[in-house]
Amino acid sequence: MGIESFCSADGYEPFWDWNLTWHTENPDFTQCFQNTVLVWIPCVYLWVCFPVYFLYLRCHDRGYIQMSNLNKAKTALGLILWIVCWADLFYSFWERSQNIFRAPFFLVGPTVLGITMLLATFLIQYERIKGVQSSGVMMIFWLISLSCATVVFRSKIIHALNMGAEVDAFRYVTFCIYFILLLVQLILCCFPERPPLFSETVNDLNPCPEFSASFLSRITFWWITGLMVQGYRRPLEAKDLWSLNKEDKSEQIVPSLARNWAKEWAKTKRQPLNMLYLPKKQQKSSDSNGDVTEEAEALIIKPSQKSSEASLFKVLYKTFGPYFLMSFLFKAAHDLLMFAGPEILKLLINFVNNKAAPNWQGYFYTGLLFVCACLQTLILHQYFHICFVTGMRLKTAIVGVIYRKALVITNSARKTSTVGEIVNLMSVDAQRFMDLATYINMIWSAPFQVILALYLLWQNLGPSVLAGVAVMILLVPINAVMAMKTKTYQVAQMKSKDNRIKLMNEILNGIKVLKLYAWELAFREKVLEIRQKELKVLKKSAYLAAMATFTWVCAPFLVALSTFAVYTIDKNNILDAQKAFVSLALFNILRFPLNMLPMVISSIVEASVSLKRLRVFLSHEELDPDSIIRGPITEAEGSIVVKNATFSWSKNDPPSLNSINFTVPEGSLVAVVGQVGCGKSSLLSALLGEMDKKEGYVVVKGSVAYVPQQAWVQNATLEDNIIFGREMNESRYNCVIEACALLPDLEILPMGDKTEIGEKGVNLSGGQKQRVSLARAVYCNADVYLFDDPLSAVDAHVGKHIFEKVIGPKGILKNKTRVLVTHAINYLPQMDTILVMTDGEISEMGSYQELLKQDGAFAEFLRTYANAEQSMENSDTNSPSGKEGKPIENGVLVNEVPGKLMHRQLSNSSTYSRDTGKSQHQSSTAELQKPLAEKNSWKLTEADTAKTGRVKATVYWDYMKAIGLFISFLSIFLFMCNHIASLASNYWLSLWTDDPVINGTQQYTNVRLGVYGALGISQGIAVFGYSMVVSVGGIFASRHLHLNLLHNVLRSPMSFFERTPSGNLVNRFSKEIDTIDSTIPPIIKMFMGSTFNVIGACIIILLATPIAAVIIPPLGLVYLFVQRFYVATSRQLKRLESVSRSPVYSHFNETLLGVSVIRAFEEQKRFIKQNDMKVDENQKAYYPSIVANRWLAVRLEFVGNCIVLFAALFAVMARNKLSAGLVGLSVSYSLQITAYLNWLVRMSSELETNIVAVERVKEYAEMEKEAEWNIEQTAPASTWPEEGKVEFRGYGLRYREDLDLVLKNINVTINGGEKIGIVGRTGAGKSSLTLGLFRINEAAEGEIIIDGINIAKIGLHDLRFKITIIPQDPVLFSGSLRMNLDPFDQHSDEDIWRSLELAHLKTFVSSLPDKLNHECAEGGENLSVGQRQLVCLARALLRKSKILVLDEATAAVDLETDKLIQSTIKSQFEECTVLTIAHRLNTIMDYTRVLVLDRGEVVECGSPDHLLQEKGIFYSMAKDSGLV
Repeated sequence: MGIESFCSADGYEPFWDWNLTWHTENPDFTQCFQNTVLVWIPCVYLWVCFPVYFLYLRCHDRGYIQMSNLNKAKTALGLILWIVCWADLFYSFWERSQNIFRAPFFLVGPTVLGITMLLATFLIQYERIKGVQSSGVMMIFWLISLSCATVVFRSKIIHALNMGAEVDAFRYVTFCIYFILLLVQLILCCFPERPPLFSETVNDLNPCPEFSASFLSRITFWWITGLMVQGYRRPLEAKDLWSLNKEDKSEQIVPSLARNWAKEWAKTKRQPLNMLYLPKKQQKSSDSNGDVTEEAEALIIKPSQKSSEASLFKVLYKTFGPYFLMSFLFKAAHDLLMFAGPEILKLLINFVNNKAAPNWQGYFYTGLLFVCACLQTLILHQYFHICFVTGMRLKTAIVGVIYRKALVITNSARKTSTVGEIVNLMSVDAQRFMDLATYINMIWSAPFQVILALYLLWQNLGPSVLAGVAVMILLVPINAVMAMKTKTYQVAQMKSKDNRIKLMNEILNGIKVLKLYAWELAFREKVLEIRQKELKVLKKSAYLAAMATFTWVCAPFLVALSTFAVYTIDKNNILDAQKAFVSLALFNILRFPLNMLPMVISSIVEASVSLKRLRVFLSHEELDPDSIIRGPITEAEGSIVVKNATFSWSKNDPPSLNSINFTVPEGSLVAVVGQVGCGKSSLLSALLGEMDKKEGYVVVKGSVAYVPQQAWVQNATLEDNIIFGREMNESRYNCVIEACALLPDLEILPMGDKTEIGEKGVNLSGGQKQRVSLARAVYCNADVYLFDDPLSAVDAHVGKHIFEKVIGPKGILKNKTRVLVTHAINYLPQMDTILVMTDGEISEMGSYQELLKQDGAFAEFLRTYANAEQSMENSDTNSPSGKEGKPIENGVLVNEVPGKLMHRQLSNSSTYSRDTGKSQHQSSTAELQKPLAEKNSWKLTEADTAKTGRVKATVYWDYMKAIGLFISFLSIFLFMCNHIASLASNYWLSLWTDDPVINGTQQYTNVRLGVYGALGISQGIAVFGYSMVVSVGGIFASRHLHLNLLHNVLRSPMSFFERTPSGNLVNRFSKEIDTIDSTIPPIIKMFMGSTFNVIGACIIILLATPIAAVIIPPLGLVYLFVQRFYVATSRQLKRLESVSRSPVYSHFNETLLGVSVIRAFEEQKRFIKQNDMKVDENQKAYYPSIVANRWLAVRLEFVGNCIVLFAALFAVMARNKLSAGLVGLSVSYSLQITAYLNWLVRMSSELETNIVAVERVKEYAEMEKEAEWNIEQTAPASTWPEEGKVEFRGYGLRYREDLDLVLKNINVTINGGEKIGIVGRTGAGKSSLTLGLFRINEAAEGEIIIDGINIAKIGLHDLRFKITIIPQDPVLFSGSLRMNLDPFDQHSDEDIWRSLELAHLKTFVSSLPDKLNHECAEGGENLSVGQRQLVCLARALLRKSKILVLDEATAAVDLETDKLIQSTIKSQFEECTVLTIAHRLNTIMDYTRVLVLDRGEVVECGSPDHLLQEKGIFYSMAKDSGLV
């Protein structure tokens, strides 16, 4: 009653009238309703939002926006609106004064509305001050106001047109003005304001347009369209990407997480610390008695405290929770809207059945359906956007926190987590959190959806729903069991895969040996054997996958069947269209949460494991920064002071350094010497604060520079490595480079000091790395220098140079404090002080002379080292010290030994470079530049194969051929059968629901049910069939493709392997083959499934309303257009993202290896910043790709919503011709179409991304191959070569077409049984000769003839099986020893044992537990180098061919082994032709002839004695070796 009296002066005006509003052709609201509810709705909305929004704005200040015309207009309009509203109010007062009494409303309405307009105006200004460029709250307010006003406006017009009605002119005019102003406000609200002053976007080159976009643009993701267009026109590049938003950057996110973690950590650790400190305070004040109780108390409290660990989840929640909470609201709204679809469908079907209903109701329902669908789309994608952004921030934060932690954890903690594990934390575990962020809401949303759906179903069908639910619940455990099984298969498959990749890796690393021995086939069989196991498991999991698909596709059908069967048991239950199709729609909704739940739960379990691992890592103990006092340089007591300090590597270890006492005066040079393992390096670590200080006092004054024992080099240019974040100072830099002997190296490097150095310094030798590391320290100009044996890795003469120019009393650093750990005795006399360490204590210290007088540990140290060096000298007379090993000591002692020895010592290491120094430099520079150019061109082509836009149709055709065309077409046919059956069953259902009702029951219920069931079962059979066929076909394809790839790679020539990094090849065998194995088949299934689903839905809609044919093609075109747009951009974004991902991990790896150097130089800040930048670079590509997904989804769903709209619209228009069943069918199909369209685009882009694997595997099939392995026609006799006579006729060889000849014009005849030595300086072409003999490289000119047969004419295996080589570096493969000697199983055990006996390995092999089956590790690492060399000899003895090539080991094999090999060859290969490439001349002094090569030509040839008399090149080489 109250509201009516409020509406009218006399209380007779009704508030609501059904006849006026619903049961009429021309609906309208009552006056009262219009004047109250429709006025108050916008006001209530704004006042409810105001407090929350006001607080939000107060906290989120984005800066101040200047007044603009737009803002002035908005404000002015707001004020005018207020004036208009209050004009009504004053008009009412005026009426009162005229004694016209109106309803109370006429006073209240305008007042409230006026105040609300003032509030709106205030908010417009407040938003401007707080920097909001476009406001959703206001936009919605104006929209609601306008919608309500439109209803009133229409009503007023109808009323005015109604002839006899009186019209209140003033109020009509004010209302028209009000309406027009609202419309203008709404339009103005669509435009964004200018950016705030002082915002980051101003100085940003490429800001993200998100924040400056309008509200409409943001909810529809319109703002990314620019980037999409760009990506469509040309492939995107990194420079096209926007900068990240401030809130997504590392510098914003990581510190807040770190702060919260520190708080949480402190909270859990606080009490025990207090407890531990209490007793100490007690001691000062009270007697021992109090102390005891105190201690007891501490003990009691501590255990309980232990159990509460810092909760990382809480911390993450605190950091990311508030933003993420928004997603809750969105998700809930979306879930509710999801059920609007079926409910509106119910009303629509009722409307079609009820012929009396007015037409406008149908259009109203259609509109409602469309609006709900669109709202649902917008809300869902806002939700996803929040989830994905949270996921992205989580990853950024976790990576950042791990990186920061890795810089401060102690060494003992480092040991518990390997580098690999920490990198895994960054990649795998952080990824898990990202995935979880999108799912976590399903935990409450899935049960919520299930309960709601069941409630609605119960209302619809009553208890018979339970039958359907029972079926669903039964399917859950079946799915779970399958998932478990799949997991076990996956583990088994991974294991085989790992084995296969390991073997492939070895094959690729030892490919040269395989080719020389012609063993490719044996290893191919080994790989295929493992592959066979892998495919077996794959087959099993394929059957499982087929079962899973079967249950997943048939579930909704079985549920419907069981429900309808139970429902129709009772004859009085009538299955009409409304019940059937609404139930189907609800069952379709139910399907999703039930299938998601198991996934979400497993995802949560995985994430919790990751959470625990992260927590453990973040809880590791950190280095105590205060254990070493780093002070300024002031007091005079010395620049390093250590007083009774004791150190250990971790809190629980026994101390490794005990009571250390010493002082280093400023500017002095101190050496630390001692036996291996006595704690010299530990002492430096202690001074750097890397160890745990147990007691004592340590001061290091001034800045510190540190050179570690193992040089640490970054992946950056050489210059960056030396400057290491300091300013560039040309003169100082050049001076440092000169002093550190880097000038000759810079000449060799292709781009001088701008040369990029690979990871871990791969393109530098050990000595070069050490010198770069030294140069870095020298350049940084610190006060204290700590050198950890930097001179051991460089050659003797270089070491001397460095000591004189850098470290010694006359070097650059002569005024600095230097501590040098060293083994080189000859520098000791120049030291100021020498510390001698034994077993972690300083046993003596003093100057060189003092210590010699004392005759203690130091003198003994000198004696042992001198003796060791003496004996080394004598044994290694001829060993080359070309490897930068530890020849420093030798360098010293040589000076003390008379002349001849000195010559011999230096012969191999330096003479080469001294004599041919220049030429060698030039050649190597040329050589180096060529591979680099080669590498770059190679790299570019590599990237290009991936970059070309769309995948060609031929690739799909190749894949179909690999499956087999019959199977391909069979699977397509089965797909069609399945979908036809599915459509038929639903069509049948619609016919069933249209059966007339006679005497309260339907006839033919049983027939209908039977046919429905039969169609369903045939659908199931088809599903199972196609699942099986696709999976098995996929296995055929992967078997075929892998076989081809393997065969082709093994057939490739050596040059291919030198050009292609093995990592890339291994990648083909692991990643690409894995994609073909396990990713492509399921994607094909889903792609085909969703394609047919969409087509099916369109067919049904066309069947019901043929007029839809006008609408579906244009929508299809829009769809295709959008999809093409998206795929082009998304593919490129994915690529950019994965390209920018690897630097994050490699930089992290590098940091972990060099963490002590970074800490010593105090460069942590810079490295953290670098890491942040790299993560941000990666997220910069990831962010647009998430938004692009949302962009696509919103547009596609809009297309889907249009289909829903038109399906419903045409059904309403044709309501008189259509049965309710068909309407239900077509609308329920159209409701599903959005989901299918989404899937379809996802799957098609996935398919395109993944099918590339087939392309990349096929790529290697088209590569150049080496010559045929066996040629039947020209195969030589099995006994060839009988004599072993080798002739080179005018032979020439080049490595690649574009290079010069390496060998030219070689004419030599070697008779059977001759022993030939081949000598020459480095790069003279000695090894090239053997390559030519084995046809690793084909002849460029001339020919080689063995026993009258031209080797170029026969098959490669025919040739290589007949010549034997003992290669330079002994390569063994993992497998049994027997396999390594005889992979083809051609020889008996006796033969093998005999060859082992001759190779002096019999005793060793007999002593092994497995004898011949002894497993060799990868690369033969569990045998010594000498033993490996002997195994290679045994291989040669076993093959016993007429021609033996011996490539002498450059790696100094111990002399013992060498003598054994030489004597065996002399005795065993007496009647064979032996060619030896000699590095040590003494081995070939008794050969028949010697060939001397120089620059690829034979310069001298004859017997050794003859050549010595000629005094030519051979003579000078012999002289250098001290043999003359």
